Amino acid sequence: MSMFDMMNMMGKVKEMQSKMQEAQEKLGEITAEGEAGGGMVKALVNGKKELLSIEVEPELFKPEDARLTQDLIVAAVNNALRKVEESAKEEMAKVTDGLMPKIPGFDLDGLFKK
Repeated sequence: MSMFDMMNMMGKVKEMQSKMQEAQEKLGEITAEGEAGGGMVKALVNGKKELLSIEVEPELFKPEDARLTQDLIVAAVNNALRKVEESAKEEMAKVTDGLMPKIPGFDLDGLFKK
């Protein structure tokens, strides 16, 4: 490998690192909302898998509905997390497109797991 090839490769690595950092920062800007119970519970999460807000319809605050409310909150949050993970994967794919060769078995999914 020539010195030029090595320098070119190092430049690509630095460019990829910069793009990956940029993409990681954008994850906080990506949001998704999940619903449960026909919209009675809504959860908003970001691409860093942080719960930003939760809305619960007031009629679900009856003591006899406590278990149902808890289940709907869990379902809404999980729904939002699934949606935001897909959005985050799409964003990362856009940022890294063309920077990395397509290597069979190499998956960027690990970047989204805590």
